[in-house]
Amino acid sequence: MWMILAFGSAIFAALTSILAKIGIEGVNSNLATAIRTLVVVAMSWGMVFLTNTQGGISEISRRSWLFLILSGLATGASWLCYYKALQLGEASKVVPIDKLSVVFTLILAFVFLHETFTPKSVIGCVLIAAGTLLMVL
Repeated sequence: MWMILAFGSAIFAALTSILAKIGIEGVNSNLATAIRTLVVVAMSWGMVFLTNTQGGISEISRRSWLFLILSGLATGASWLCYYKALQLGEASKVVPIDKLSVVFTLILAFVFLHETFTPKSVIGCVLIAAGTLLMVL
């Protein structure tokens, strides 16, 4: 199931890029990010209430709150950078660079989460980085 959801994420991320590039024309990138964020907030809380999981808020630890807030700040910074880059550049060049997050995630997961870095993941990282350079040059 996780793989189906991951592919769904990739497809929706692709749609996000294309729809954002069209929608951001003539709109301040920060304003566009704020509008997008409002929609995401509404959808997220809608799912919380739809699945009746709002009661779990009181069970969240302080540590989880801290890291969820930090993750939200990182998401916001990422979206602000992404929308400005998308406004200034071509989607076909901005998106591959944005997807270098895969490489950065693998490195950070190794350093901070002590996840294993296999020869396969090293080769994958190198290929993603090389493919990104090929696409944007």
